[in-house]
Amino acid sequence: MSIQFTDIVNKLPASVPFVGPEAQERSIDQLFKARIGANESVFGPSEKAISAMKKHLSEVWMYGDPENFDLKHALAKKHKVNFENIVVAEGIDGLLGYLVRLIIEKGDNVVTTDGAYPTFNYHVEGFGGNLHKVPFCNDTEDLQKLLDKVKETSAKILYVSNPNNPMGTINKPSDVQTLIQNLPETTLLCLDEAYIDFVDDNFVPKISLDTKNVIRMRTFSKAYGMAGLRVGYAIGEKDLILNFEKIRNHFGMSRISQVGALAALEDYDFISDVINKVKLSRNRIAEIANNNNCKFIPSFTNFVAIDCLKDSKFAKKVLENLINNGVFVRMPYSYPQNRCIRVTVGLDKDIDLFEKYFPIALKNAN
Repeated sequence: MSIQFTDIVNKLPASVPFVGPEAQERSIDQLFKARIGANESVFGPSEKAISAMKKHLSEVWMYGDPENFDLKHALAKKHKVNFENIVVAEGIDGLLGYLVRLIIEKGDNVVTTDGAYPTFNYHVEGFGGNLHKVPFCNDTEDLQKLLDKVKETSAKILYVSNPNNPMGTINKPSDVQTLIQNLPETTLLCLDEAYIDFVDDNFVPKISLDTKNVIRMRTFSKAYGMAGLRVGYAIGEKDLILNFEKIRNHFGMSRISQVGALAALEDYDFISDVINKVKLSRNRIAEIANNNNCKFIPSFTNFVAIDCLKDSKFAKKVLENLINNGVFVRMPYSYPQNRCIRVTVGLDKDIDLFEKYFPIALKNAN
């Protein structure tokens, strides 16, 4: 007899949410000259974070603190919340998995936007949940339609990314607050704020920690330049956060990750500098789009979606041409957003290469 897998696993495809740039490099048998597709920060971590991690490298024989005590206290201070309102884990991806495990049983309904972050969908399907998807509206997540779908399906989780990936747009704080006020108490709003560090304060919703059915996800992967360290955290009502202790991997955060994140959190000048560099690079990518008779989608993130003004087949040809010339970018996977390609901000040399090969890719795609 062979091993018997669960019914859920037997029905799932043997796939992952993303094909990584490393796999693509292997497929084209060359390294990318410009890695501007995964929304990582090419500006890297701060020197203070690097120095702190180097100092503690000899301690990697020890497990990390399972309570993430120092990092949690620093995050609580940053956000002016209590220690009990924070949970730290191995990236937002890890937190999404834990959240779905906490809330979703086989057959439960979940609502998201069609074309939003696929890793969330990956976790929902992995735990047997039913996904209900609502289209974007003018390349922005449609909060009213999402709310309507929640009420129609009695969904247990509503996933909203704000600013959103893959389009880079944002919902107004007042609209997010209206959504929360009208959300059924039995539905948990998962507010993915991975890109919120690039947003001016007046675009950040003010949400009371007394709100029991909202959890906010944050990361060190974007502005802090630590995607490879896998550091994420969530902010929420204390009883909700406490339940993560029942299921999370208590040794999922390495000692080096904790030390690096703590040092990065305290380097205010570095983050300010990164945010300015992101804005400059974003503006340059937008200018390149305009110069090539394409349209850019105004972005609140560290990437820019470029509308190639044709269909998904054309956009895919553009993307493939760029990849074959050593420029790694990505594209949305759902209609009609898949008329676009998505370009992460980069160093001048990265954007120079994009500027060189983008018109060639457009020409070859015709």
